[in-house]
Amino acid sequence: MLTELRIQNFAIIDRLDLRFTSGLITLTGETGAGKSIILDAVVMLIGGRADATVIRSDSDAAFVEGTFALKGSAKETVTEILQREELMDDPNHVTLTREVRREGRSIARLNGRTVNLSLLREVGARLIDIHGQSEHLSLLDPRAHLGLLDRYADIASPLADYRKTYHAILDLRRELTDLRAAQNDAARRADMLTFAAEEIEAAKLKKGEDEELRKERDRLANAESLAQHAQEAIALLDESTPDASAASDLLGQASQALYVLAKTDPSKADLAERANLMLENLTDLTSELRDYLEEIEFNPKRLDFAEERLNLIFQLTRKYGGNIEAVNQYGVEARRQLETLSNASERIEALTLQESKLLDKLAAQAVKLSDKRKHSAETLSRAIETELDDLKMSAASFGVDFQFKPDPNGLPLADGTRAAFDHNGFDRVEFMVAPNPGEGLKPLAKIASGGETSRLMLGLKNILARADEVPSLIFDEIDQGIGGRVGLIVGYKLWHLARNHQVFCVTHLPQLAAFGEQHYQVQKQIQKNRTLTRVEKLDGEPRLLELAQMLGDVGEGTLQSANEIMQTARQMMKDGKK
Repeated sequence: MLTELRIQNFAIIDRLDLRFTSGLITLTGETGAGKSIILDAVVMLIGGRADATVIRSDSDAAFVEGTFALKGSAKETVTEILQREELMDDPNHVTLTREVRREGRSIARLNGRTVNLSLLREVGARLIDIHGQSEHLSLLDPRAHLGLLDRYADIASPLADYRKTYHAILDLRRELTDLRAAQNDAARRADMLTFAAEEIEAAKLKKGEDEELRKERDRLANAESLAQHAQEAIALLDESTPDASAASDLLGQASQALYVLAKTDPSKADLAERANLMLENLTDLTSELRDYLEEIEFNPKRLDFAEERLNLIFQLTRKYGGNIEAVNQYGVEARRQLETLSNASERIEALTLQESKLLDKLAAQAVKLSDKRKHSAETLSRAIETELDDLKMSAASFGVDFQFKPDPNGLPLADGTRAAFDHNGFDRVEFMVAPNPGEGLKPLAKIASGGETSRLMLGLKNILARADEVPSLIFDEIDQGIGGRVGLIVGYKLWHLARNHQVFCVTHLPQLAAFGEQHYQVQKQIQKNRTLTRVEKLDGEPRLLELAQMLGDVGEGTLQSANEIMQTARQMMKDGKK
């Protein structure tokens, strides 16, 4: 509920600081005193239109701020929004601020942080409903009617059962959509996977094969050069010519000379052994070179094979992975996916059958919901018409229109049609009213404005009080066109409505104002040639005097009448509490 309202430099209001409690709050005062201006400020606060024309002439900006205490269901919904937007401060209060500047710029704030206007409206709509000439009429929004009817009908349990099945169907349909999309692409996908698997399997790649092939390719490509160098080394080591002795001959001669030396000087025997070892190593080296020379092959076909095999490995690793292991793994995964694709048709068939059964179950639950709603709608209509009769609108009629939207993929109904559905069922609900005889029921949003609208809203609000989650209600011009006797009835109903809501009422009727648990008088004053609005809370004698002034010129008769009105209102409220 609204606990504090601060207004600065708004029209003829220089500064107002008001504090409110729960219950019925009445605002009275002469025409033009500023009552409607206060409501205009509240409208702007919760996201209504704002422009520079509302700014007080000697100011650069107009400012409105409201602090709301959060309780009940409104606390849950507002808290969810604030947490979503990371604007949560005090879990029990929220502050809305609106500022409009001379250049036309408008600033919206939530808990002191600047926000976009749509977010301010989203929060404001959950805190205040304004009934009168403004457009902030939640009951005129057909989208809200189903929720109000459901809460009035108290169908939370069957609705929860329905939504459980509804979400199961959503999950199933998501899987079906994915499978069908995969199936539509299955032929192309299967061809691609089959080609990849067969190409990889035909290659029969082995780990490390590429490295061995590169070594072999290098040998084959350089066979002539390798043979030339090997032959040259063998010739130098072991083949003498007329012009030069081979290294093996020279080393053999040196070894023989050292052998003779060692016989004469045994202390140098190790030199002879080392020379002999070198000769043996040279012989082994020559032998290995000869074997290597014989192994060198001049094989162009083998070279071509190595080149082609390496090119194949390169192509496969480029398409299916960075190395041979990755390529082989891709082949295994391709086979697995082919198996999954082959099973998709069976899975789709099974899910389709399951979907049909769930749709039948959901349809039965939706029909049950619809029946309960229609039964409650009849009760609601009778109750509201009784309320309207009390408010001297006995000729008015109220009804609830039920429609559904055909959908070939919707819920199967008994008559063979299928209905579109969502998380609330298939019902499309709208409140209908006929304010006057012979006009026929029309959508609530199309009814006349002014006091008739406010009285109609009051009747609706009284019946839907326990279903309506908006904590604060403002009624403007609700007394238009009604007399004192009806004013007492309207006042009592407003007071009764205020048992579940905080209710503000701007009124010119003392019979209505007498029911206020807080009574504020709005006055227009002239100070230093400037018009100002002042608001004073009334109790006791000042309040009695205000009620007398609302009846006419203050005198003994009007004071007595005002006192009688107060006594009557108190008795009606006392009786209402029993």
